[in-house]
Amino acid sequence: MSARRTQVAIIGAGPAGLVLALALDRLGIESVVLEARGRDHVEQRVRAGLLEQNTVEVLRELGVADRLEREGLVHHGIHLRREGRTRHIPITELTGRVVTIYGQQEIVKDLIAARIERGGELLFEVSEVELRDLDGAQPSVAYLHGGARAELACDFVAGCDGFHGVSRQSIPEALRVEHEIVYPFSWLGILARAAPATDELIYAWHERGFALYTMRSATISRLYLQVPNDEPLADWPDERIWAELQVRLAGGDGGWRVNEGEILERSIAPMRSFVAEPLRHGRLLLAGDAAHIVPPTGAKGLNLAVNDVRLLAAALGERYASGSEELLERYSETALRRVWRAEEFSNYMTMLMHRLDGTGFDQALQRARFDYVWHSQAAAHSLAENYVGLPARPDF
Repeated sequence: MSARRTQVAIIGAGPAGLVLALALDRLGIESVVLEARGRDHVEQRVRAGLLEQNTVEVLRELGVADRLEREGLVHHGIHLRREGRTRHIPITELTGRVVTIYGQQEIVKDLIAARIERGGELLFEVSEVELRDLDGAQPSVAYLHGGARAELACDFVAGCDGFHGVSRQSIPEALRVEHEIVYPFSWLGILARAAPATDELIYAWHERGFALYTMRSATISRLYLQVPNDEPLADWPDERIWAELQVRLAGGDGGWRVNEGEILERSIAPMRSFVAEPLRHGRLLLAGDAAHIVPPTGAKGLNLAVNDVRLLAAALGERYASGSEELLERYSETALRRVWRAEEFSNYMTMLMHRLDGTGFDQALQRARFDYVWHSQAAAHSLAENYVGLPARPDF
């Protein structure tokens, strides 16, 4: 077994792990990134696509935003639609901030290219990962790569390997608290070669179920439908998908239609809210989906991951610059403040816009919430402020 050493071992080459690696490199801190999947798989996974202004600013600071600046679509608001009524939420007018549409897979491509170009180590197709001695002074990561076993000694392990990764599971159950809501519906998502028929996102409540119209570029649309949790993907041929999108997203004027085209990808994903506490166990520090999941209605998953890493990089930077672990000791508490804020907002948006099959009381409350957003500038401002992302602060 080969043995080597680095300062920070990063498990996972998603946005959290890659952003952390580049941020640490700027601080002169060595790291090695270990990823279970192959490069092609990681770069092609279609995930989130809406970036808060905070996230864009982090990517700019890391010098990986050139293509984002050229190809990203800047949006100044969103549309909420219900029963023929459309409420435009003017995000920029209300907050002075913007959101940007740029696919997560494109971000990952940019981050990987920068990591390799700058000489950072990034290993793909790593298996049998085991985190060792996390509550000691000399943790390590054992793994299999290229048919050979290896062990990486380090000062800290950053667990950025997603909901199903080994990092969170390496924290003893007795020391880990997990909170979870599994919603009674899923999202059927498609990526289509079709020019968007809207200049800003449309969130639509419909008696047949929620629908979302978003995009990835001027020629590619990303659309979603609410479906039951046990829905077979095979039951949704192209014709049914487009027909349902036309019905659920229809405007009140009767003339507007969804642009249709070749469906490039389709999948069904369950909806859940999940938070694990704490985000630190000894020398292990969790970030991104390894620690928390939000339903995508609030567009917070990727943005929360980048915020975790912003705080974690600053904490590790302080540790290596001065020897102080004050920020590291507060990392979990600090990061969880924004995590829980995002969880609440994501739950709010989910319960506001999806068809609920509960009691008449639940449905009446939902209508009252929508009417409040419709008529109240204060409610619209609160929604806009949370949607665009609260400004980044050292303690939040």
